[in-house]
Amino acid sequence: MAKPNPKGPSKTVDVSCAKCKHKLFHYRKGGKGSLVKCFKERIVTDYTDTPCLCPGCGIQFARETLVRGTPAYKMIGGKVTCK
Repeated sequence: MAKPNPKGPSKTVDVSCAKCKHKLFHYRKGGKGSLVKCFKERIVTDYTDTPCLCPGCGIQFARETLVRGTPAYKMIGGKVTCK
């Protein structure tokens, strides 16, 4: 399997909590589909204190995993929104 491009796309999105609207990441996203996974190397700014937990309301919004041999966050459906 091919690794994701570390430089990544130039388009950035703001990822926020769906429950409390607290900002979680500023992320370089490729494609136009929904956000399913976030590669850690593509996160521009991380606003979380502990990985995968929202600092505003404390819910778990993702799980840490390896995707194609690269560390990533696998998003839990309906827990995050993108702008």
